[in-house]
Order: sequence, then structure tokens, then C-alpha cells
Amino acid sequence: MAVREIRVGGVRIGGGAPISVQSMTNTDTRDADATIAQIMRLEEAGCDIVRSSVYDADCVKALPKILASIHIPLVADIHFDYRLAIAATEAGVHKIRFNPGNIGSEARVRELVACAKAHGTPIRIGVNAGSLEKEFQGLDTAEAMVQSALRHIAILEKCGFYDTIVSLKASGVRTTVEAYRKLSAIIDYPLHIGVTEAGTRELGEIKSAIGIGALLLDGIGDTLRVSLTGDPVLEVAAGRRILRALNLLLDDVEIISCPTCGRTGVDLERAVDYVSKRVLRNSGYLKIAVMGCAVNGPGEARDADIGIAFGKDSGVLFERGEKIKSGKADEMIEELIERANSRLSD
Repeated sequence: MAVREIRVGGVRIGGGAPISVQSMTNTDTRDADATIAQIMRLEEAGCDIVRSSVYDADCVKALPKILASIHIPLVADIHFDYRLAIAATEAGVHKIRFNPGNIGSEARVRELVACAKAHGTPIRIGVNAGSLEKEFQGLDTAEAMVQSALRHIAILEKCGFYDTIVSLKASGVRTTVEAYRKLSAIIDYPLHIGVTEAGTRELGEIKSAIGIGALLLDGIGDTLRVSLTGDPVLEVAAGRRILRALNLLLDDVEIISCPTCGRTGVDLERAVDYVSKRVLRNSGYLKIAVMGCAVNGPGEARDADIGIAFGKDSGVLFERGEKIKSGKADEMIEELIERANSRLSD
């Protein structure tokens, strides 16, 4: 199903736009300076959109200073109090995240929607498995999340609002994937994907890579967040690595290497580390293969732009599986790096 395009500040979501990476500050939003400092770090890491909790009037007061100091769109995360959502919208945030069913009467929803329309501010409906409405709690969790999302969407559509993004998040990978697959077959709104409460870095990155990766391989998802306990900069790095692994982000070199075996005649781990440090980074995409022997050389790395396969103290350079030169291992490594950097600097 074709997905409609929503604009969050200067970032396009859906409509075939590149997958954007999001994160969320964990500073006290009322401390504008601390929040700005963290957002600056997130920007440097490659974050496309950032979200901050807005939980009282003092958070709202901090928003103008924050907005004036950052360079990426800011999303206000609101729960229950529709007045905070209106105030954040009037302060200039680029998107509101809330659930229409959690703010009370239809009159309140209409008041908020009227404000969002007036300011051109999109809304993200954020459904979490841990806070489903009572009427859906007897259903399978994935189905309950879908039904909750559809209920919230219907509330906004009844108010004539369609500038909507939707997320369905659970801490379980399978539940998350099932829910998104079900909903994506029904609606054409952009989807914000991720596995929520994934945990600390070690397990959280694995759960996120599996869940987010499975959805993106199905063509599901328009923006993502990797949810990790700790420094949010790690979330951005993990999100970008997931996109690179799927070739959805081609901003850096990809180095492939074999796991080594008894045939390996060089210190391959050292060679890979050396090549990784010497080639130009963030200068465009180039697939480089560093392989331990002829068995895992040009044949298995045929789609690499350039690579090297080692023998005992020797190396063979190849491009797209075709041999181009051979010689001493150290000399071939240097030539590999020189040829790779020449391509990246063109």
C-alpha cells in the first residue's frame, strides 16, 4: 500500500522519502541548556528528528529557547493533558506525540486538532502494549494494539485531521512485528517503527535490529527509533547501523570480511582494523572485501567494489570478482587503501 507523505519540520516521512532516524532526550526538559547540549550531540551523531517529554508548564516555557538553538525538528511527547499539547504546538514544536483517546472528551480533541491544523503540526499516535485501553486487553496483544491505533485514528479523522503518523510498540520483538504487519495492510499513514523498552545496549541493539530489520525488509516503516536504556546517542548510532546493514543508508564504506579458519595465513582481524581506519569515512558508499584466503576471496565477495584475498604473506586484489593485481600482502593492503580512497574522493 502506498504511504502518504507527512512533513515534520524539514524532514519528509513516508511517500518514498529516506528512512529517518529519531531519538529522545533524557534530560529534564525544563533545563533548556542541558537539553540543548544533548540535542547537539544527537545532531552530530546523525539524528534526524528528536523528541522531548513535555510534562508541565515549565517544560513548555523552555521550548522556545530549545527550538531557537537546535537544527533538527523537535517533537513534544505529551500524555493526558491536552492543554500542554496545545501550548507546545503554539510554542512551535514540529510534531506532537499523544494518544487522542487519553485526553478526555471529543471537545478537547477538537480543540487540539484545530490548533494543530492552524500551525501545520502533524500528530503521532503512539500505541504502547503496556498501556492499552481496557476494552482491548482481552485480545491478542498485537491485535489489541492495532485496534487501539485504529480507534485513535478514527477520532482524528472524525475531526478532519489526516496529518498523522502511527507507532505500535511492544517490548517483545514478535508482538511488535506482528502488530505493524497487520496495521500496514490497513492504513496508508506513515509508520514510526521500533521495539520499545528494548533494554540496555547489548540486548537492546539485537532486539531492535531483528524487529526493525524484519519490518524494513517487508517494506514497512518510514521513520525509526532504537530504544535503549542510557545515552540516546547510542540509539542514533544503532539506528544508522541498521539502515546501513540493509543498504537503506549509503553514506559510508561497508567492509565485509570472512570469519577466518585454518586456511587463513595472515592476522585478518588486524588487517580489517587497519583498512577500516585508513579508508576515508563518511565520503560515500563503497563495498570493500578483506578476505582470509582464496576460497573466501573473489568468488564469495564478487559484488564488492574492490577487495583483497590473502595467501601466505601475499595478497590478490580484485574488483567485482575479477583479479587485477597480486603481490606481497603489506603492499597489496596499501594499494587497496589507495584505490579505495581514490574512488571515495572522486
